[in-house]
Amino acid sequence: MIDKRVLLTIFVLLAASGIALAAQTQTNGVPQMPQMPQMPAMPNGLNPATATPPGSVPSIGDLMTIVDKATADQGKTKDWSTPLKLVIIFTGLALLPSLLVMMTSFTRIVIVLSFVRRALTTQTIPPNIAIMGLALFLTLFTMTPTLEQINANAIQPYIAEQINFQTAAQKGSNSIKEFMLRQCRPADLSLFVQMAKIERPNSPMDIGLHIVIPAFVISEFRTAFEMGCLLFIPFLLIDLVIASVLLSAGMMMLPPMMISLPLKLILFILVDGWGLLAKSLSLSFR
Repeated sequence: MIDKRVLLTIFVLLAASGIALAAQTQTNGVPQMPQMPQMPAMPNGLNPATATPPGSVPSIGDLMTIVDKATADQGKTKDWSTPLKLVIIFTGLALLPSLLVMMTSFTRIVIVLSFVRRALTTQTIPPNIAIMGLALFLTLFTMTPTLEQINANAIQPYIAEQINFQTAAQKGSNSIKEFMLRQCRPADLSLFVQMAKIERPNSPMDIGLHIVIPAFVISEFRTAFEMGCLLFIPFLLIDLVIASVLLSAGMMMLPPMMISLPLKLILFILVDGWGLLAKSLSLSFR
């Protein structure tokens, strides 16, 4: 039987390895979250090769060390078998896409990018794989502060045996929860608290993940659609102007999209649209 330590291992790995946010000015009504404590100093005698500089993200070796330490049989000197560890790793990888979409900035980014492609009326250009790839790497970029916090407060102290696995998993999940709460609208959070029929907590951090995650997703949908609609307006105006010009010239058989498409592409390129879009998306996260 796989005990709860293994399940917590999978959660930390998913939260740390597939997630990697610059900040924007905070909107009114968003609750302020407390700062996570800094990582304690390394004890004397710790191998410097295992120490990671402050502000760095966890490496693959660190993640594998966590799997090896958490799956070791504490009652015996022999670790669990390699096939069993592989089962745990592949199970975590199967759950990774859901966590990546639902608990990070990926949802907002991919929706806005899809809106832009639709507004440009370029059909499948850029292709879906390019949109998903750009959204993935923008997610890694915007999630870097949260990932660094997980590494400093949970992964490195656990590898250094300063805290136990349960404490490391709790600190890692708190870092993810703190990020999601910063993006949540208070109205969405209150809605799910009311539907869960629980008492109003003293602090947002006291709310469970089963309430925070759906509230975060709903807030991300709303924000992404707002940004998408604002991006649609300039391109819609170009379509209206082109259609009016063609209609006044008597060219009713000429599709307006054929004329407006190159104009929209030229305008988007001249204003450095992709750079502005990446900047706006990165700064939209608090």
